[in-house]
Amino acid sequence: MTTPIQTDLNQRAEQLLREDANKIEQLIAVQLDNLTAPKCPLYEEVLDTQMFGLSREIDFAVRAGLITRAQGREIISELEQKLAHLYSLVLPSPNQQS
Repeated sequence: MTTPIQTDLNQRAEQLLREDANKIEQLIAVQLDNLTAPKCPLYEEVLDTQMFGLSREIDFAVRAGLITRAQGREIISELEQKLAHLYSLVLPSPNQQS
């Protein structure tokens, strides 16, 4: 049986992880706006570091029983989709280039 306190902790953990994912999205958006070449190593290094950190936070929350593995995957998947969209705005696909 789940207690109200446990439910509150679970919801708070998911909320904090989603906030961290949003911060990563904002950071990457700022970088893409300010970089002349989005394929630069700096962009890729920051993205890799931030995604790794978030994945470790999610892993901890799953192991602590605060969120399910499915919730963790959903957070990562949503962030990856948002970042792919941001990236597509900066670099057009090969089909769009003349």
